[in-house]
Amino acid sequence: MGHWFYRNITEPGKLPMLLALAAFVVTFVVTRSITRLIRAGRGPFRNIRPGGMHIHHVVPGVILTIVGGFGAVGSGRHGIAAAVFAVLFGMGAGLVLDEFALILHLDDVYWSESGRKSVEIVVLTAALMTLVLAGFSPLGVNDVSPEEQHDRASFITTIAINFCFVLIALFKGKARLSILGIFVPFVALFGALRLARPGSPWAQRFYRKRPRARARAGLRAYRHDRRWSAPRRRLQDWIGGAPDKLPVRRPRS
Repeated sequence: MGHWFYRNITEPGKLPMLLALAAFVVTFVVTRSITRLIRAGRGPFRNIRPGGMHIHHVVPGVILTIVGGFGAVGSGRHGIAAAVFAVLFGMGAGLVLDEFALILHLDDVYWSESGRKSVEIVVLTAALMTLVLAGFSPLGVNDVSPEEQHDRASFITTIAINFCFVLIALFKGKARLSILGIFVPFVALFGALRLARPGSPWAQRFYRKRPRARARAGLRAYRHDRRWSAPRRRLQDWIGGAPDKLPVRRPRS
């Protein structure tokens, strides 16, 4: 086990990435646990309100991310300094992305329906970091042999083709597949070949005068959301906590 760890993690310089990923996940889990306890009014934890102003944990997260990021750039991939700065960066990223929805909406939507975006981006980030750690490199060129690297035309063509698939999938509203396709070769091809989601730039541009294609795209999106929406929401609630329920507005008599 020790030999495998040294050969696959330490020697290639992946230890900082592993530490950053571990710190990222642990920080997110601890932060969510604390915020859920604060929300339930349990435990010794309370919101930080110096002078009556609520300090969100994205603030120390930004500081840790800056310190860890600049430190990691200057320390290389080996040594104690690289490990320390990687941990700081992972902790900062976990705090920042836990409030991604707040940054996106510029509003305190942490426990609202819009706050689910924070959980989505954290899970996606952890998955992509795991792929990179496992050996996948962007645009799918990690398996290029030394002989193939000398063939610039083949190298550039591989990048260009996969980039086109990623771009088409993104325009078709397949954001998750397009991001995953950057790291895993040609995964975005599935999103590029399938019908675009209604409301996506591709559908607005190419389905405008094709009512049959618009209807098929709407039906497929409805079936997909109906099948996967409930399990995805249950997983998000389990990870980050269920959002607040909006009060039911009764009609005036």
